[in-house]
Amino acid sequence: METAALDSIDRRILRELQGNARLTNQELSERVGLSPSPCLRRLRQLEADGIIRGYTAALDEEKLGLPVAIFMSVKLERQIDSALSVFEAEIRKHPQIVDCWLMTGENDYLLRILARDLKEYETFLTGVFTKVPGIASIQSSVSLRRVKAAQPRVP
Repeated sequence: METAALDSIDRRILRELQGNARLTNQELSERVGLSPSPCLRRLRQLEADGIIRGYTAALDEEKLGLPVAIFMSVKLERQIDSALSVFEAEIRKHPQIVDCWLMTGENDYLLRILARDLKEYETFLTGVFTKVPGIASIQSSVSLRRVKAAQPRVP
């Protein structure tokens, strides 16, 4: 994957938006030292290039009633393209799974699952997840607390 060439103004735009994506174009242009039209042009280009993938609200998982985060390592029976595709399609069906990463090493996937409590997780694990085809093993770890959560730094 090719890395985009960003100049110092593009980087300032990205940093400002990471701090507050609800800035108006006028506010953003003032903060980065551009007039509104060139600022908007640059913003649209960052969006078109896929550097800015979208805009979202950061939600508090605990206040939403989902205080339990479980990290699940999954090993598949076979690591062929069709097995990976089937597993990944199944993962996308379950909103409890909020992150899924294809990994190197002993396990094939690392998932982050949110739940109201351990009982809800147990129900999901035994009633839904263990029925996903192609899984050889599952290893779960319950998080105690999040120490850091951050957006990627703008280089």
